[in-house]
Amino acid sequence: MDGLPILDDHMHLDRRGRFLAAAREFARSGGTHIILVSKPPSTINIKIAKPDDYREVFDETLTIAERVRETGIEVFVILGVHPAEITRLTRERGLENAVEMMKDGLRIAGGYVEEGLAIGLKSGRPHYPVPEDVWRGSNQIMEHAMILAKELDCAIQLHTEETSEKGLREIKEMMKRSGIPPDRTVKHYASPLLKEFERAEIYPSIIAREKNIEEALQNGTRFMMETDYIDDPSHPGVVLGPRTVPKRTNKLIKIYGTEPFYRVHKENPERVYQIEIDL
Repeated sequence: MDGLPILDDHMHLDRRGRFLAAAREFARSGGTHIILVSKPPSTINIKIAKPDDYREVFDETLTIAERVRETGIEVFVILGVHPAEITRLTRERGLENAVEMMKDGLRIAGGYVEEGLAIGLKSGRPHYPVPEDVWRGSNQIMEHAMILAKELDCAIQLHTEETSEKGLREIKEMMKRSGIPPDRTVKHYASPLLKEFERAEIYPSIIAREKNIEEALQNGTRFMMETDYIDDPSHPGVVLGPRTVPKRTNKLIKIYGTEPFYRVHKENPERVYQIEIDL
């Protein structure tokens, strides 16, 4: 087995944050590939007043990706509309308009996938309590995103509430209705409950705390690893720092060997995203 790629499956970078310093820290620790996910507009001082405003968010993400590639790190981009947007948009313009604006934003993101500039979409539903009508609207948006992903033949990353059997069952039902193929849906910020995710035909992207990865490895290798690093100067190191995935991987290789991590960092993302992970 020649060399081991090490991929962080969900990372944000911000030109106002540590940006290239964070990327270089990832690389110095052994990281080779990043799935770069667009940030919520408010976190990068972009105001969404109409769907086309999402282009500014997406273009900024692509600019960041290009700058990071210049450091020698391979970067793949996922674009979408953060599910928490529904709260602000509903407050400002009502639920019906909020749902339509977020669907339009996802359609615009889909255009970037179609052009080969991104490898997938991001959607989901709030991870905090919301009124029932907002929950229903969020589910409409998430299912719309799955339909788009099916049409585009791309993967989708979901930001949702904490994993539960009921939640996974609901998501699987949406996947069936949308027609998205099995194993093209990723649960971002996932717990290490591999069997439950496998039954739901969803790929878990596990937050790379050591106990999570060790627990997952007791049940198989059908997962990916992420930091959900947000690169916010006011929250340094949140959720996990950029060194975490390579550090955890290199530490646990000494216990579990290289083969499980070859599947986690190469074979799994290649299957899910239909990309090539090479050194």
